[in-house]
Amino acid sequence: MAFHETRFPANLSFGSVGGPERRTEIVALTNGYEERNSPWAHSRRRYDAGLGLRSLDDVAALIAFYEARAGQLHGFRWKDWADFKSCAPSAAPALDDQPIGAGDGVTRSFALRKLYRSGPADYWRPIAKPVVGTVLVGIGGDAQVEGVHYAVNLATGVVTFADAPGPGAPITAGFEFDVPVRFDTDRIAVSVASFQAGDLPQVPVIEVRL
Repeated sequence: MAFHETRFPANLSFGSVGGPERRTEIVALTNGYEERNSPWAHSRRRYDAGLGLRSLDDVAALIAFYEARAGQLHGFRWKDWADFKSCAPSAAPALDDQPIGAGDGVTRSFALRKLYRSGPADYWRPIAKPVVGTVLVGIGGDAQVEGVHYAVNLATGVVTFADAPGPGAPITAGFEFDVPVRFDTDRIAVSVASFQAGDLPQVPVIEVRL
């Protein structure tokens, strides 16, 4: 499946509605108890791109982007304005935001990830689409220099060091990231009269597994 390393216009995704979706299978037992199971290790995000449109020029930009992706055929990058940083939305990414591994003296590649914690439960979200120029990396709290000490694969989210970090050295990172998505419809229906009256087209977008 083809993926275009192109971001959906951020000004159009601003104002969209969406977020994570989980799939849970629930079986009600005869004694009133339940058995719950989830076949998904990771959540999947859905959005509606139509809600970010504010003018007919925005509609034209959306249609051009849709046609260039051949509808549902090609994936693309999406900025989730509610969750696009390794830190809190009000903060700036720092090199110690997220632990991504520990050195063993041999391993040179580490995948970016983001921790979601509430109470005793943790969820590690893989980050596959970091934003160019935003990735900061540290080893034991010491800042590393991109292009000298490490390189970032923007298509996979893997950080590769020139030299393997020493045994036990904590490796951390801070970054901005996009969500890999595709359009979830084979048609976009737009009425100029309806749009001017405030009736926005529905343009569903869904996260893709990579």
